Amino acid sequence: MSGAVDLSSLKQPPAAAADVPDGHSVTEVDFETKVLRRSAQVPVVVALYSQRSAGSIELVKLLEQLAGETTDWELATIEAEANMRIAQAFGVQGIPTVVAVAAGQPLADFTGNQPEEQVRQWLTAVVDAVRGKLPGVGAGEEAEVEEPEDPRFVAAEEALERGEFDTAVAAYQAILNTEPNNVEAKAALRQVQFIARVQELDPSAVAKADADPSDIDAGLAAADLEMFNQQPEQAFDRLIALVKRTAGDDRTRVRTHLLELFELFDPAEPIVVAFRRKLAAALY
Repeated sequence: MSGAVDLSSLKQPPAAAADVPDGHSVTEVDFETKVLRRSAQVPVVVALYSQRSAGSIELVKLLEQLAGETTDWELATIEAEANMRIAQAFGVQGIPTVVAVAAGQPLADFTGNQPEEQVRQWLTAVVDAVRGKLPGVGAGEEAEVEEPEDPRFVAAEEALERGEFDTAVAAYQAILNTEPNNVEAKAALRQVQFIARVQELDPSAVAKADADPSDIDAGLAAADLEMFNQQPEQAFDRLIALVKRTAGDDRTRVRTHLLELFELFDPAEPIVVAFRRKLAAALY
């Protein structure tokens, strides 16, 4: 896996199991901050687990214990089933999967539960591989001084974690009011607005849309729910079908909604490129 995984699609962006400690929990919302950015200072050990796997929970607890013994690496625990885009980006084929990320790139990995001694040896090898290359590894107290995070983003992320969507939207919008070209704030605002919108949807929207494919409102809502549930292909296919079925203002409305969903991804992500082609074919 080392060096062969593209994590750029996760630079902007939905949680952790109650069965494992949540002090290191990471989701798509804060993956960029807690993993990609932080890995510029120290390696971040990403543990992808499942609530249904006792072995993976046991491994996460061991990593939690070992993380408390050092400052040379940090832990990020990610529930794979709730964060499928992250699991897919890492090419996860088994649970648990543990990946060390350094300078924004995968460095080393292993799959399956391992005994403590073997995990310790693996972690030592990871730290040795980046010693002298990352400022926060084995360089004494000075290395522990982190570059301060932008307090505006911190406030927005904390509001989002509390479920205060209006506050988070306002915080990101305030950044854009002074920095209209701030790419990170634009992407984060789109993500928050989408998550907030989904909270208001009827959970039966998918069933309603399937029962009446001509119902545009139900179709749009169903696509949002599918996207939120990590089913982008189903969401895009549904909206492409609606584009083919509609005309005039209705078609414009569906097309605009689809383009908004595309913006939740990196423009170069293969699924977006493929469905943009399908949209063009449906329109013309």
